[in-house]
Amino acid sequence: MSKHVTIRVDDELHARLKQLAEAEGTTVTGLITRAAQNAVRDPRLEGATETFRRFIADHADEFDAAFPDDAPGHAPGQAA
Repeated sequence: MSKHVTIRVDDELHARLKQLAEAEGTTVTGLITRAAQNAVRDPRLEGATETFRRFIADHADEFDAAFPDDAPGHAPGQAA
């Protein structure tokens, strides 16, 4: 079940939301729903993306050696 929530935004913000929604192939409601979900996401996820990127950068060679078929620039069916 979903609930309706009403917010008021000025014309400029609404225009920018519509433009972004169109560019992303979604709706203004979809954008606002995603923003609300991000606002209440688990705080343990803060910084997770950056931590993952640092880990991959620090261990890229090891990852490529362990998973050669998944290494960047490796086309499926191509010899490693």
